Amino acid sequence: MKKLRRSTLALLLGFLLLSVAPSSMGRFVVEKNSLTVTSPEKIKGTYDSAIGNFGIPQYGGSMAGSVVYPKDNQKGCKEFDESGISFKSKPGALPTIVLLDRGSCFFALKVWNAQKAGASAVLVADDIEENLITMDTPEEDGSSAKYIENITIPSALIEKSFGIKLKDAISGGDMVNVNLDWREAVPHPDDRVEYELWTNSNDECGVKCDMLMEFVKDFKGAAQILEKGGYTQFTPHYITWYCPQAFTLSKQCKSQCINHGRYCAPDPEQDFSTGYDGKDVVIENLRQLCVFKVANETKKPWVWWDYVTDFQIRCPMKEKKYNKECADAVIKSLGLDLKKIEKCMGDPDADSDNPVLKEEQDAQVGKGSRGDVTILPTLVVNNRQYRGKLEKGAVMKAICSGFEETTEPAVCLSSDVETNECLENNGGCWKDKAANITACKDTFRGRVCECPLVDGVQFKGDGYTTCEASGPGRCKINNGGCWHDARNGHAFSACLDDGHVKCQCPAGFKGDGVKNCEDIDECKDKKACQCPECSCTNTWGSYDCSCSGDLLYIRDHDACISKTASQGGKSAWAAFWVILLGLVVAAAGAYLVYKYRIRSYMDSEIRAIMAQYMPLDSQGEVVNHVNDERA
Repeated sequence: MKKLRRSTLALLLGFLLLSVAPSSMGRFVVEKNSLTVTSPEKIKGTYDSAIGNFGIPQYGGSMAGSVVYPKDNQKGCKEFDESGISFKSKPGALPTIVLLDRGSCFFALKVWNAQKAGASAVLVADDIEENLITMDTPEEDGSSAKYIENITIPSALIEKSFGIKLKDAISGGDMVNVNLDWREAVPHPDDRVEYELWTNSNDECGVKCDMLMEFVKDFKGAAQILEKGGYTQFTPHYITWYCPQAFTLSKQCKSQCINHGRYCAPDPEQDFSTGYDGKDVVIENLRQLCVFKVANETKKPWVWWDYVTDFQIRCPMKEKKYNKECADAVIKSLGLDLKKIEKCMGDPDADSDNPVLKEEQDAQVGKGSRGDVTILPTLVVNNRQYRGKLEKGAVMKAICSGFEETTEPAVCLSSDVETNECLENNGGCWKDKAANITACKDTFRGRVCECPLVDGVQFKGDGYTTCEASGPGRCKINNGGCWHDARNGHAFSACLDDGHVKCQCPAGFKGDGVKNCEDIDECKDKKACQCPECSCTNTWGSYDCSCSGDLLYIRDHDACISKTASQGGKSAWAAFWVILLGLVVAAAGAYLVYKYRIRSYMDSEIRAIMAQYMPLDSQGEVVNHVNDERA
């Protein structure tokens, strides 16, 4: 029965795949990168190479290296350590790009063995003359899964004829140098990247499903930052098949399909008699599509990432929670409109097309520069299929390379997408070892040499040989690159914090202000302390001048005077200040007396005038003589 069940499954899956074979308009497009031979002259030129669908291609960047063709284990199916072969580059040498022959084992195993031996990249030469194909990972079992997820170097397939040219040049003693270029592997027309992920809600399909779920969890944060900032436009997609007309009423089609055989998915356990059915996967795929549509209508498309990750955690098949009840609980927890989602999903038992899933099937067929989607999972960036390991850092490089240069968001300059070229020889950029400041900056496009901004101080220069601090505060950073020294508790600096890039030796020193400032001997050069009675002693950065006997040195006049005269002068000044103070006190007393006398006089005059018109309380009535009659 088990053999019969397996044969029936294989037959049905075969029919399903045949039924969705690309039409005359559809086709599979091999994603390529440019490979340029820079030496020797006889094979110099640019050739195509097909990017491997594992490892980490350097999207947006390039790699220069020297090609090596091993004398033994030329197909790379065995570990190179067994043959005593190492591809590790010596310090200062170009990275090693290993050339291997196709055949006898999986592409991924060849690359893995070369990576363990120190290779920086791998070229696999085809063994037949044919159009380039994509090197994909094998159907993973436990053994292959261990090394596939650990492949981190890029790889590519080259044509047989080109491989022969490389081998002939190497065997002839020529040094073969090539440049692998991924900068045009993803179009970058503007400041927004459109990308889509072809995925599946099935969590029981083995290593690939585990890898996909892990990627979604890891990439969720970066994806939401890009989407919220308006830097990207993301769209999820789900692959479905339809059941051939002759099998629509069969038990197999009924268990794997909805809408009368129009939309199907393989059985999760590959066993029709137990566990979940393919139609359960189709319904959940449809639900996740509708979650995205409803979230997009509310201007929050990034909520899809929350739903998918929460569903994976809360509703796994292993715990028998992969069902509508668990999905509805996740939807409610995210504040989404459950009724709108159910309306979007429609009736899975209806004998009619489902608009959402019909659109997905149409989208599977390639358009423009994008080929048919036949590999699951598949990432498409700017309508170009991504090839390589589905890992956060690798995918971020591919997305970031899709931006027009200088328009990349800040997340593209984070450590997740650094190329780490600055770790070796500082990337050939300027560096101040004393202050531990460098002009080397790792980006997804490779390293760049740009003078840095440190603690608000901008360095200026070409970034390769020179960078000088400029602007206010520059003296705080390694003293502005100027000379400085301290002795006997006194510190001197040639840095002038006046906003200009300038080093000038302080007073008492001479030199260029950058590398040295020498103490000026004012005594020897007779620039100070030149009076006859003076005795000069030079000190670091200054000088001391003293006078013989009871004489006192006056620096401003460069002269010596007697201490007695100095003291007499002090006494005279003291007497002057005493006399001056006495005069001030006398003047103040005279002013007070004068003020009192004037006020008393004014008061008496006013009282006399007032008395003529009205009697005062203190005196009797005054006789008025104006009307006296005279005899």
